[in-house]
Amino acid sequence: MRSLIVLAVVGFFAQLVDGSLGMAYGVTSTTLLLAVGLTPAIASASVHIAEVGTTAASGLSHWKFGNVDWGKVGWMAVPGAVGAFIGAVFLAGVLSAEAAAPIMACFLFLLGAYILVRFAFNTASRIVTDKPISRKFLSPLGLFAGFMDALGGGGWGPISTPTLLSSGRMEPRKVVGTVDTSEFLVALSASIGFLLALSFAEVPWGIVGALLGGGLIAAPIAAWIVRHLNARVLGTAVGGFILITNANTFLSAVGFDSTGVRIAVYATILTVWVVALYYAISALENEKKSLLEA
Repeated sequence: MRSLIVLAVVGFFAQLVDGSLGMAYGVTSTTLLLAVGLTPAIASASVHIAEVGTTAASGLSHWKFGNVDWGKVGWMAVPGAVGAFIGAVFLAGVLSAEAAAPIMACFLFLLGAYILVRFAFNTASRIVTDKPISRKFLSPLGLFAGFMDALGGGGWGPISTPTLLSSGRMEPRKVVGTVDTSEFLVALSASIGFLLALSFAEVPWGIVGALLGGGLIAAPIAAWIVRHLNARVLGTAVGGFILITNANTFLSAVGFDSTGVRIAVYATILTVWVVALYYAISALENEKKSLLEA
C-alpha cells in the first residue's frame, strides 16, 4: 500500500512537470519503474496505459484555459499514434531506444541551449511570431516522436516540445497545451499495441492506477500554471529543464565521463538557468513598466 502511495505522488509530480513544461511524465515514471525491476516493455506499457487517463485530463484542462492550437493537434496526433503503435509492438525489435539515446540527447541539448538564449536573452520586444507551421513538418515530427515515446517509455514531449518551441512560431503555452493534448492519441495507440503484444495479466494494474490517480489531480493545476506564466519565463523554464534532463547522456556521448566534469557542467547549467530566469523576469517587469508609462 505504501509503495502505491509513493507511486501516486510520483505520478502527481511527473504530471505537474509534464503539464507545465510539456514533457517528463513518461521519462520520470518509466525510469522509476525500471529501477524497481520491471522489464522495459512492462514499464512502458504501464506508463502509457496510465497516460491515456492523464493526457485526457490534461488536454481538457489545457483546452479550458485556452492553451491548445487545435489546427495542429490532428496533424501531430494521428502520425504520432501510428508511430507509437509501431514502437510498442516492436519494443524488443531491431532498433533500441538505448542506441538512439546519445544522438537524441545531443540534438535536444543543443535545442535546449538555443531555446534558453532565445527566450531569456533576446532583447526583441516580440520573441514569438504567430506564423503557420507546415503540415509536412508536423506530421513527420509526430511520427518520430510517437515511435520514440513508445520505444523508450517517454519521448513525445521531450522531442515535440523543444522542436516546436525552437521554431519561434507558437506561444510557449500553446506549444505545451498542444503537445499534451496530442499525446492522448499517442498514449492510447501505444497502449493498444502493448496490450496486443503482451498478456493482459502481465500489466501491473495497481501501479497503473496509482500513477493515473496522481496524474489526474495534477493535470488541471499544471494547465492553470501554463495559462498564467509569461512566454519569456515559460520558454526559459523549458529550455533549462531540457538542458538538465539531457546533460548526462550528452556528456557520455561526447566522451566526458569524469565525475568532476559532470558536477562542473551541472553547476554551470544551473547557474546559467537561474541567471536566465532572472533576465526573463526582469524583461517582463520592464515590459510592464513600459506599458504603464505609455
